[in-house]
Amino acid sequence: MWQMASDSTTLDVNPPYAYLLWCRDYATTSVIAHIDGRPAGYLTGYRRPEQPDTVMVWQIAVSSAHRGAGVAGQMLDHLVQRLQPEGVTNVEASITPDNVASQRLFSAFARRWNAPLEREELFGSELFPIDHASEQLFRIGPLRVPQHG
Repeated sequence: MWQMASDSTTLDVNPPYAYLLWCRDYATTSVIAHIDGRPAGYLTGYRRPEQPDTVMVWQIAVSSAHRGAGVAGQMLDHLVQRLQPEGVTNVEASITPDNVASQRLFSAFARRWNAPLEREELFGSELFPIDHASEQLFRIGPLRVPQHG
């Protein structure tokens, strides 16, 4: 996971230890995709404590060999299908304005799940102690039956 985050050039890279803890403590709200027995992508997320019907996607990354093959969208779909029986009806993600790939991913996800997509500023750049773009909150929901095809 750490290597995929490092290779992405768009994600904030956490220490390797953080990814190990994430896998242990948030396994039910995270996904690791495998292709031919090897990790091809990961999604880390958590349910919002104050809004348990919402899963916040923390990071999503796909290995360079598998980008553009729909792996990220499949991981999102898998996560939501797993959590819907537990009452999850909304998905959130924070995305920087220059991360066009993630914006497209979540916009396509909203269309596929017949759900409205709202955007608003989550954290302005002035809140970060280092040079960092603002983070926009993408809120998708309520989710409906997905369209395939």
